[in-house]
Amino acid sequence: MDDARKIQRLKKRYERLAARVARLGLIVQGTITERTLTKEDPHHPGQSKTLGPYYQWTFKRSAKTVTVNLSASQRKPFQKAIDNNQRLEALLTQMRGLSRQILEATTQGVRRRKRKQ
Repeated sequence: MDDARKIQRLKKRYERLAARVARLGLIVQGTITERTLTKEDPHHPGQSKTLGPYYQWTFKRSAKTVTVNLSASQRKPFQKAIDNNQRLEALLTQMRGLSRQILEATTQGVRRRKRKQ
């Protein structure tokens, strides 16, 4: 395969990945944890009562861990945005690799010197 066709194929793959990035939607980093609490029931001594589920979104901001409580209705949209972020990271990894290949194929590097015998 000649170099021009190879570069063209790499650029097409890159463009398809960029189009997928554009369609992702909202993105946020972090994780969502479902919590439940078990405590003694004040109305029925000796029995426990389970409270929850409660949802917590945890993420990093300025190298500090931040935890935000979410309502049940917020859980799904936030989880979708977290999933979108994971897809974005995978797409970016592929795009970086393709970018490197395209740049190496379309630019001239430093000439290597021949070793002295």
